Amino acid sequence: MRRMMLGAALATGLAGPGAADPLERFGTTMKYGMPLAAAVCAADQDRLEDFAIRGAVQVGLVLALKALTDGSGLGQRPTGEGRGFPSGHAAAAGFGAADLAGKCFVDEPALGAVAYGAAGLTAFSRVQAGEHSTEQALAGSLIGISLGAASFGIGSEGAAISFGLQF
Repeated sequence: MRRMMLGAALATGLAGPGAADPLERFGTTMKYGMPLAAAVCAADQDRLEDFAIRGAVQVGLVLALKALTDGSGLGQRPTGEGRGFPSGHAAAAGFGAADLAGKCFVDEPALGAVAYGAAGLTAFSRVQAGEHSTEQALAGSLIGISLGAASFGIGSEGAAISFGLQF
């Protein structure tokens, strides 16, 4: 089941129609595919409520930072448009990857590494497409990974943080 979730998310990013640039298409698909795969796992593990709250915090934080930095140098995209800080694509993919690696693929570190690799490629795709600076993509990744690896302890015994990939 785990391999199927990750495989479906990755395959959709590689094969779907959309932007002319396959890397940009992959990044856009991972923005949705990684959190969706993680949500399926969270539902299967009966931790969907905690996952949903962490996901809402991640989205809210990204949107708040975009609004706060709009009009500043930090918020300006390479295209000259605003609301570039942080990258929402990188945050969403990082969130899904960290949740998958730390909670779903605990006993399969190679799958966790693939998830983190897909999230990193998503962040890179945003820089390559000229939509974000490296700093904006890294900030989005950090926000997503931090909240994806966390657990607020809702419906369980306590709060925790787990990045997965234990060797």
